[in-house]
Amino acid sequence: MQNVSMKIQLVSLVILMMFAPGCQTAYYNTMEKLGVHKRDIMVDRVGDARDSQKEAKEQFASALERFNSVIKYDGGTLEEKYKKLQAELDKSEDRASEVRDRIASVEDVSEALFDEWKEELNQYSNASLRESSKRSLVKTQKQYDKLISAMKRAEAKIEPVLRPLRDQVLYLKHNLNARAITSLETELVTVKDDVASLIRDMEAAITEADAFIKTIEEN
Repeated sequence: MQNVSMKIQLVSLVILMMFAPGCQTAYYNTMEKLGVHKRDIMVDRVGDARDSQKEAKEQFASALERFNSVIKYDGGTLEEKYKKLQAELDKSEDRASEVRDRIASVEDVSEALFDEWKEELNQYSNASLRESSKRSLVKTQKQYDKLISAMKRAEAKIEPVLRPLRDQVLYLKHNLNARAITSLETELVTVKDDVASLIRDMEAAITEADAFIKTIEEN
């Protein structure tokens, strides 16, 4: 599976350089001609989305810990504290953006795959094979629906975590004083619960991704 994933990534890089952004149909058609099917691309992208959620989960836990440690640290200047928190916020923003992009890429290829699968059911002359393929399609779609719902649920909780962190870092930037630190410390009490909820949903999404990949590879 790792070799397939590496092949997809390498070929994708070349093809994406050939086509304008958004020209996914041409991309999928070219990949198909090279022996890389939508099913393979979908599994690869689900794996990437899963990995991005793992990294985001770790980053948000790290960010919360860093925010706590910085505001409780008596040494250093307020300017140094601001810079450390801004850097941690920037990393969290990057992880959040990657999660959104990965989920969108999964949705794109899954839509193309399922549309193609439905159309090709009509090409069967053997009714038994057509029915078997249809059952497999329904099963895969149900598994996918669980997966994308879990990923979307986790994604929806990212912004509520980032929003107060952005506000507090911005406030600290323009108010480098003890009151700004106290405000941040108070806000983190609520953020802590939001991060815990986000991490739980990301772990659920990661579990669903593993289950989906396993289901696809067994079929």
